[in-house]
Amino acid sequence: MELIVLWDIDHTLIENSGVSKEIYAAAFAALTGAGLAEPARTEGRTDRLIMRDMFQRNGLSEPDWTVVEAALARAGEDRLHELSRRGTALPGVRDVLKETSVREGWVSSVLTGNIAANARVKVSAFGLDPLLDLSVGAYGADSLQRSGLVAVARERAQRLRGARSDVPVVLVGDTPRDVEAALDSGSGIVAVASGLHGVEELADAGAHVVLPDLTDTPRVIGILETFSAH
Repeated sequence: MELIVLWDIDHTLIENSGVSKEIYAAAFAALTGAGLAEPARTEGRTDRLIMRDMFQRNGLSEPDWTVVEAALARAGEDRLHELSRRGTALPGVRDVLKETSVREGWVSSVLTGNIAANARVKVSAFGLDPLLDLSVGAYGADSLQRSGLVAVARERAQRLRGARSDVPVVLVGDTPRDVEAALDSGSGIVAVASGLHGVEELADAGAHVVLPDLTDTPRVIGILETFSAH
């Protein structure tokens, strides 16, 4: 194996058009019977951190994580149709995922703050799931901090796909937290200014490669090739 490519989902692969924050609000309401004074704070955080922050800001004790995760999964499943109606796969994403999925010696999966159930909802809403090896991905229930997810994905790639322990990993994401996770784990990073953070901000966070979007498939694949082992 030559390369493990791990894609962020929200604002990198898809635009959720506010459905994500509705999922958090619905899960919170289901667990507490109360509404939120302000929306969830996301921006690359894991679901564990997002939900913990919501309980703390509202002065409530955090329930057991398994209960929280189940509420998030129900809220996500309930909004699959709404997500497919309002959201979209971002420009170029389908083509670049198709190309990445057929590259010999590459594993293409996700590294996301979403729990696994909601990650699947989000990519399946736009038919992207067949183009990703979701079983080796890393998700928001796997670690409190995003940087801890890289080791999770690497271990799954070793166990399920026979990857070597030293196979290169590259993250593709749109937030400074994606950049931080890559730098903290010794991974490569391709930052994409398709979310809230601009090219300069992502470069200042430490990304040496920053793209405006994923529309230029040959360029994206060429950049990913520079990270692969030969």
